[in-house]
Amino acid sequence: MKGKKLTSASRKTAKAQDSFQGYVQVYTGEGKGKTTAALGLALRAAGHGFKTYFGQFLKGQPSGEILAARKLSPLITVEQFGRKKFLKITEDFEEEDYRRAASGLKRCLKAMLSGQYRLIVLDEINVAINLGLLSEGQVLEFLDRKPEGVEVVLTGRYAPESILARADLVTEMVCRKHYYEKGVRARKGIEK
Repeated sequence: MKGKKLTSASRKTAKAQDSFQGYVQVYTGEGKGKTTAALGLALRAAGHGFKTYFGQFLKGQPSGEILAARKLSPLITVEQFGRKKFLKITEDFEEEDYRRAASGLKRCLKAMLSGQYRLIVLDEINVAINLGLLSEGQVLEFLDRKPEGVEVVLTGRYAPESILARADLVTEMVCRKHYYEKGVRARKGIEK
């Protein structure tokens, strides 16, 4: 910050950023709330003036939480790498799906290495691995390049053992009961 006079508060913020130790978190499991938990962390970071890059794999549809997060730009940057239609795991994937996933991982890596973001979220990355759109090796290589001062969150069901072993924090969402079982569809403002 050459040429600019630092205030006491900005010196404290700069010192805190320099000494920040980032970890790897995983939010997985069959229960609801993995993406929402990651967005809550992004909201907390924004409250302290820290920037988050939120990359969504498999998702290309608008949702209330993403629309809200985008209102916090430039503190939260959201990019979606999925197609506009919902991908079903029973479908055959197209070449475009593989290309989008690989391109999304490159975008996340660029953001992580840019020095602009305190928090990087790879939303639904575990599902992308499970479906074969990305390999475990690609994601582990990504984690190998994580700078010390960046926190990384990987969300989605089916987190592979190699990712769980690499993580510093693992939270598993457990579904005990869900109204989907009664035929309740995704509701605007609650599930989407």
